[in-house]
Amino acid sequence: MKYLILIGDGMSDLPLNELDGKTPLEVCNKPNIDKLTKNGRSGLIQNVPEGYTPGSDVANMSIFGYDPSKYYTGRGPLEAGSMGIETNDNQVIFRCNLIYEKDGKIEDFTAGHISSSEASTLMEDLNKHFNKNKFYPGVSYRHIMVYNSNNPSETSAFKTMPPHDIIGENINEHMEWSSEEGKDIKNIILESKKVLENHPVNLKRIEQGKKPANMIWLWGQGLKPSMDNFEKIYSKKAGIITGVDLLKGIGVYSGIKVINVPGATGYFDTDYKAKGKYTLDNFKDLDIIIVHVEAPDEAGHEGNIEEKIKAIENIDKYVLGTILDKIGEYGDYKIAILPDHPTPIDLRTHTNDEVPIAIYSSLEDNIDNVEKYDEENVKNGSLGHMIGHNLINFLINDK
Repeated sequence: MKYLILIGDGMSDLPLNELDGKTPLEVCNKPNIDKLTKNGRSGLIQNVPEGYTPGSDVANMSIFGYDPSKYYTGRGPLEAGSMGIETNDNQVIFRCNLIYEKDGKIEDFTAGHISSSEASTLMEDLNKHFNKNKFYPGVSYRHIMVYNSNNPSETSAFKTMPPHDIIGENINEHMEWSSEEGKDIKNIILESKKVLENHPVNLKRIEQGKKPANMIWLWGQGLKPSMDNFEKIYSKKAGIITGVDLLKGIGVYSGIKVINVPGATGYFDTDYKAKGKYTLDNFKDLDIIIVHVEAPDEAGHEGNIEEKIKAIENIDKYVLGTILDKIGEYGDYKIAILPDHPTPIDLRTHTNDEVPIAIYSSLEDNIDNVEKYDEENVKNGSLGHMIGHNLINFLINDK
């Protein structure tokens, strides 16, 4: 038996006036997903436990089969794991965004989706300036800072806000940290503007009509996590396909194979078909493959309805369609389709609501007869209300 878990990051939404009171899932053309839903089981699943911020870190850790209340330490450490960054017990790992700040507010949390090569140059100069801590370049606007702490438990615990949640808000209101190290983190953020504002990379971006990366934003901090090995827990060999370091990090810490796909960007231009092809190739050696597509989430953050619909349709046609063409060659299989969390167009950020899930098994047919996969129709399915970290067990053990 082969198992596919297909995650359309943030593709669940709320009804939109622009779509006559429907959601992107309700109006888009997704024949493959709808067919599996009609011939399988459907329902709702809660990936973000009560009391947790609805981030992709917590939600996807649940989908991977790990209860966040037991394993979660922060977003930064998960991304650091994917980059091979080694830390000790006195080092706190922060996610570091390159942002565009204007008039004391975050104007763009991606700094105009700055290129990785430009960002690497900026990270290098931040390291020269802030030599007590260490900056590690990642992909585009997504990076890591390792902070040498005198009180790591306290520093890993104070609240930081994801920049995509506070666009247009006064940044000082989200840096009111009373501890000495909290004040130090604030100073690093503010001082970064002195390093970056007139940097040649940013001056050139401005000349080209692009948004500059004139400040950093530090958030999602925590200590290195300790996760039980996936194969030991579930007796299955698993792999993850994604363009996002965060999910690769969960794979690294859990012993899930990270399958790197050329052209997997984590944005609208990701190579959907390549993700499908690499999934099929790796089913030769693996039992479970988790395929993650970030594009619907990015569209939600940008408030871009057209791109969100297009992303869902591309997942259906090029990822799922490619896989369905040949997955049967490996024998029986199960496919689960779900978002990690909603990223509503109108809100431009995540919510912790339940999300629609559909599960198809080649051993069964016409189970629920739910006509379409969307937020409303799945409520009529037999899966009811599921808990995210139970999904893997359900897939393996449910007959």
